[in-house]
Amino acid sequence: MKKLFYFLSMSVIFSVTLLAQEVTKEQLQKGYNYIQTKVYTAEEDARILKLYEGLRVADVSDGLDMVGLPNTGLVDPSIQACWKDPVNLTHQFRGIAVTVRYVPTQKPDRPAPGEKFQDWEGNFYSKYSHEEFSKLIRPGTAIVIDDVEDKDIGTIGSYNILAWKKLGAVGVVTDAASRDTDEIEIEGVPLYLRKKGRGIRPGRNEIESVNRPVVIGGVLVCPGDVIVADGDGVVVVPRYVAEEVAKYAREILEKDKAGRKDLYESLNMELDKTVK
Repeated sequence: MKKLFYFLSMSVIFSVTLLAQEVTKEQLQKGYNYIQTKVYTAEEDARILKLYEGLRVADVSDGLDMVGLPNTGLVDPSIQACWKDPVNLTHQFRGIAVTVRYVPTQKPDRPAPGEKFQDWEGNFYSKYSHEEFSKLIRPGTAIVIDDVEDKDIGTIGSYNILAWKKLGAVGVVTDAASRDTDEIEIEGVPLYLRKKGRGIRPGRNEIESVNRPVVIGGVLVCPGDVIVADGDGVVVVPRYVAEEVAKYAREILEKDKAGRKDLYESLNMELDKTVK
């Protein structure tokens, strides 16, 4: 048995070493991504999202525990809902991650001498801090933005978040800031953020990648992962366990609803949507 274990261990080490050797120095010099992005069809996404209808962050967190991934997907609790609807719970969402990463820019933060501010601003948006990820938005998309936490940047605003909703986005999560938060609440677009910001993007950040793995609130988010967000915060479900987690989470939710319904009735409380 020990010899077999040794043989298998050496085989794994050899395979990993061989894989590492397949990446050339030239590839590394140009930048190399070891975590490859998996692509899913709209039909595959819709099927997974159907399994998550009505599930809460708490249910999903328990489901992750039950598949052996405790604390794997729980986003830092400092990232919370920008606004809440305590009656209809429209701040909640379940979606499939499309990711984007913005980084601090090293480019000038103001127009060149003689250049109009509006021309400089428009050029910066179109070349360096654009929103090409919007091409990937479709019904059920959760936009996940890894942004510059330490600067006062309103990457998200009342106009672009509504445009993303028009394309099919069900919600947005960022580890940084948004501006126009009063209007976003009136618009009713679910948004989860670390803080509220004010500054524009030009001169402050630029786009680094689209649909690559990002880290939000200490959690890895890969394109295609399931995002669930409600008043408790945000949880990320790795796609490879999404079906199994949903199964356990559904069982937990149904037991909770049944138990609370009994308590409602014993207390003569009017039944609401959370127990029906």
